[in-house]
Amino acid sequence: MARIVFMGTPDFAVASAQALLESGHEISAVVSVPDKQAGRGRKVRESALKIWAAAHALPVMQPADLHDGQFIAELRKCNADLFVVVAFSILPPEVFTLPARGTINLHGSLLPAYRGAAPINWAIINGEKETGVTTFLIDAKVDTGAILLRKSTVIGNEETFGELYERLKIIGADLLTITVEKYLNGEIEPVVQKGEITKAPKITPQHCQIDWEKSAFEIRNLVRGLAPYPTAFSWFKTKRIKVFRSEIVAGASSRRPGAVVEADAAAGRFIIATGAGLLNLLEVQLEGKKRMHAADFLRGYQIRAGETLGEIRN
Repeated sequence: MARIVFMGTPDFAVASAQALLESGHEISAVVSVPDKQAGRGRKVRESALKIWAAAHALPVMQPADLHDGQFIAELRKCNADLFVVVAFSILPPEVFTLPARGTINLHGSLLPAYRGAAPINWAIINGEKETGVTTFLIDAKVDTGAILLRKSTVIGNEETFGELYERLKIIGADLLTITVEKYLNGEIEPVVQKGEITKAPKITPQHCQIDWEKSAFEIRNLVRGLAPYPTAFSWFKTKRIKVFRSEIVAGASSRRPGAVVEADAAAGRFIIATGAGLLNLLEVQLEGKKRMHAADFLRGYQIRAGETLGEIRN
């Protein structure tokens, strides 16, 4: 069994760390991001991986600078056979080349498709029907290293980012465990990445704002790809309205994109005109309020056909 230094941040990484531990590998240390203050109370927030490591009495390193000499010296003392990275920062060469067998990364796409920080989001936003996970050896460029193993899965027609994330978390943990075993036993020959390269950049607030000029199909995919977080949104008068679920409905409208075509609480129809087709908003959240079904939202707020989303108005 291998001696591993495991690096990661969110619960996506926790699933893989747990799988490696249960398979008998020794995790000699965990590396995660520094604690951060978050929320209205500015409470210190620890990463999910750090919390997991503490529960298993594993030493944790939280370097502010991955180039720091003291941090690299501590890594060297671990005498690891292998580094494993899941959802973490970009490693400098002086880190990922330390172990004799290199550093393995688990990525949430079928590389070379969707290289970057948000592969699961972008696969859904772009309307892909299939995605998966890839294990590969880290090299000097982001997500470009030689592939070890891949596992594909179909994306459900209604599946959201959150739902697909939870599935890939488990699929990825299984694949990573198999990869480590086979790689250390010499049963895998790394293969240079081939095929169409696509990018999956970090999601920004600009990506989250709905452009009603786009088609109902594109907007629905945006909603799915950002739910439940960070969530697609639009402006309604002076406030943001987040959209968690939507559906395409039959029909057409002469109203301009973003206009309310129908606001019927009894029927649960909150239908908005788009650049091509109509979109029914099923679950929403007005700024400062709780998340709710559109029918409940429409009962509490007087919204009329002809009013427009997407504009900030007093």
